[in-house]
Amino acid sequence: MTLTRGWSTHPEGSVLVEFGGTRVLCTASVTEGVPRWRRGSGLGWVTAEYAMLPRATNTRSDRESVKGRVGGRTHEISRLVGRSLRAAIDLKALGENSIVLDCDVLQADGGTRTAAITGAYVALYDAVNWLAARKALNGKPEKVMHRSVAAVSVGVVDGEPRLDLCYDEDVAAEVDMNVVCTGTGDFVEVQGTGEAGVFARDQLDALLDLAVVGCLDLAEAQRKALLP
Repeated sequence: MTLTRGWSTHPEGSVLVEFGGTRVLCTASVTEGVPRWRRGSGLGWVTAEYAMLPRATNTRSDRESVKGRVGGRTHEISRLVGRSLRAAIDLKALGENSIVLDCDVLQADGGTRTAAITGAYVALYDAVNWLAARKALNGKPEKVMHRSVAAVSVGVVDGEPRLDLCYDEDVAAEVDMNVVCTGTGDFVEVQGTGEAGVFARDQLDALLDLAVVGCLDLAEAQRKALLP
């Protein structure tokens, strides 16, 4: 897994995140002010949009902009990324500023949503520091970004727990799960499904333990990527 900061020139934060064959470009764009429903609250806002390029997969998919509507999967993942990143930031310390995280899948080989969350955290961190350099925050950057957030997929394939499933493992998985964790191993969100039936409590525990180990490794990679 690699994180390449500053991959794009124009955004306030940008990261190319690569999980094996999965590559996602995450950008963070800052605007002054917040949505109308939040004005005057003293709170900032962080939201996300997720999309997949037409040929990110084995066969071409039409752009959703051409179809004229956002698909249910895209909408669900966009909301997941936004929720996950809001867990990393103190919106009061952010002040009445908005940050939009755009996560565009360039190439997909499983785990695109978890890669997007992991990369978007680093892009968000850089955007917050951009605001800090302009004295536009209500607190120090380390107070605004008060915890790290990363995500990884886990699953049961051929009866055994596996970490960070590629596409072939994902489609064959008996259990498929996406786990979002903080840098201290606390859970932000868990999405799990028995794809081929049900799964037992001990399998769930094993998958969560595996996911926490993976997320802690990712948190360390994020920390190293953010070193000056």
